[in-house]
Amino acid sequence: MQYIDNIIFFIALIAGFGLFFKSLKEIYRNIKLGKKINRSDNSSLRWKTMAKVALGQSKMGKRPIAGFLHVIVYVGFVIINIELIEIIVDGIFGTHRFLAGIFGDTLYGVFTATLEILALLVIIAVVLFFIRRNFYGVKRLTMKELFGWPKQDANWILIIEFALMTAFFTMNSADWVLQQRGVLAEHGNFPVSSGLIAPLFGNFGDSTLVFLERGAWWFHFVGILFFMNYLYYSKHLHIILAFPNTWFANLQPKGKFNNLDSVTKEIKLMMDPNADPYAAAPDTDPNAVPDKFGANDIFDLNQVQLLNAYSCTECGRCTSVCPANITGKKLSPRKIMMDTRDRIEEVAKNINKNGKFVDDGKKLLDDHIQREELWACTTCNACVEACPVLIDPLSIIFEMRRFLVMEQSSAPSELNVMMTNVENNAAPWAYNQADRLNWANEN
Repeated sequence: MQYIDNIIFFIALIAGFGLFFKSLKEIYRNIKLGKKINRSDNSSLRWKTMAKVALGQSKMGKRPIAGFLHVIVYVGFVIINIELIEIIVDGIFGTHRFLAGIFGDTLYGVFTATLEILALLVIIAVVLFFIRRNFYGVKRLTMKELFGWPKQDANWILIIEFALMTAFFTMNSADWVLQQRGVLAEHGNFPVSSGLIAPLFGNFGDSTLVFLERGAWWFHFVGILFFMNYLYYSKHLHIILAFPNTWFANLQPKGKFNNLDSVTKEIKLMMDPNADPYAAAPDTDPNAVPDKFGANDIFDLNQVQLLNAYSCTECGRCTSVCPANITGKKLSPRKIMMDTRDRIEEVAKNINKNGKFVDDGKKLLDDHIQREELWACTTCNACVEACPVLIDPLSIIFEMRRFLVMEQSSAPSELNVMMTNVENNAAPWAYNQADRLNWANEN
């Protein structure tokens, strides 16, 4: 019976990590629903970009206050959870503060003191974030697309982080008091717990303190497992996916659009003076499905675009700088990414239920993203520049507009007139080429 705690711990550990990797596997499957795209070029620059943007949080500094608080939470939460290694070893083998024996008392004291200071900074930051998100009235955090679950999700994450840090301090405070009483061996340095919280436990009996310490220890451990598995349903999936997302980011100059291979081939053939216009077309597979121009559903988008949707932090920095949104248009780049992810999840549930995708009569276009949103975009790339994890909403907008124009011949009348003029007159204006220089003869 003395090993029952270790057995329960081991089962919880395996179950928690098992469910977590199951979720990651499903996300990987969902991303693979998109078209393949080769983003393996210039690997050295990609590693540098990932280190600078995802690990170094370089783009967060453009909004200094929010960026600084985010870095505190990011660095603090990551480093604090290094302690998870110690918790796992202690939980499996029944040891207590395993790393103290590895580091030695001096280094372990520095380690625990650093964790305490970071944990306090994390608590301060998440409280400020909670107040800012719910009471300060930041416009990009109160927009319509955040009503309901997105707002609740953001708040729940802050509450979970606060609860985990509170459990961390409770555990350390009870542990420190027990150490002072000689119940536990003295290991570690706890400047915050010993000074601010431990005095509250001074009148507690040893058994109560042991219960508090063990309870907080278990709460912290189970809370981390819960947090890991909650990520799948949360915008905070970017904690993990920001790294591959920045690695696979588009390194081409902003504003450079991709050309369709099929169209490029036809143009080159038209421009080739040696091409025989009467030559027979090469044999093709009669069962082959012709390539679609653009995208009207997630299957037409590439895998990096689907990764972008899962990596979106819903911070709204893209929408806050979008000139269309600022002037009252319906477009919100953040909503484009949220809608894309919603459609991916809709398709994923379909696959989980049927074993494969069964046509549900829905599409990303019209059922999630409206045409008015797409045509409001000015293709200025402000949203792409603003994103702290290098997401490209414009690429999705562009592919869907390409579908509307090239597959459905559906575009605003002004664009149709312009494209007709380009086709007939090789210019956007409705003038014959022979009359193009008439303005030079006007007095």
